[in-house]
Amino acid sequence: MSTDSRTMAHGAPTSGTAVKTLVVVFATAVGEYLLRYGADLGYKTLLVEPQRARVAATDVTVLTGVPADLGEHADLVVTDHHRPELGALVQSALRSNARWIGVMGNPRHPPPHVPALRALGVPESDIARVHRPIGLNIGSRTPPEIAIATLAGLIADRNGKPGGFEF
Repeated sequence: MSTDSRTMAHGAPTSGTAVKTLVVVFATAVGEYLLRYGADLGYKTLLVEPQRARVAATDVTVLTGVPADLGEHADLVVTDHHRPELGALVQSALRSNARWIGVMGNPRHPPPHVPALRALGVPESDIARVHRPIGLNIGSRTPPEIAIATLAGLIADRNGKPGGFEF
């Protein structure tokens, strides 16, 4: 849909509307879809990937660390919970004012970010700010489905709706 058709269907954006930011941590297949679909949903998208060689895309803003100035309109999604940088990057996110921080992972397995954050001395109240599982429970299996479920969950949360997070 072109910008003109969107404006005709939904009206022009309201002046002063805050820009939503989606920060995707780690270059993964799911991350690629989050960046693509997030941009379609009006997010300013950023990719955090400490190992720049892992990034294939050339049309995305890539940072090696979590920006300290993330504000209250930023949502951050960690797409790989096996990386050694997990704890440090989530700790950085928790120091920001990000509205929402989540780590992907199977809800039937222990969350690896918790021991990583505890080892760094992060207070339990901060650890509790990290969402896991993330996304709506729609039975998603493929990277595009996982990205859609994740973004739908963010939309539900932004709109104060439960969205079906039960697993």
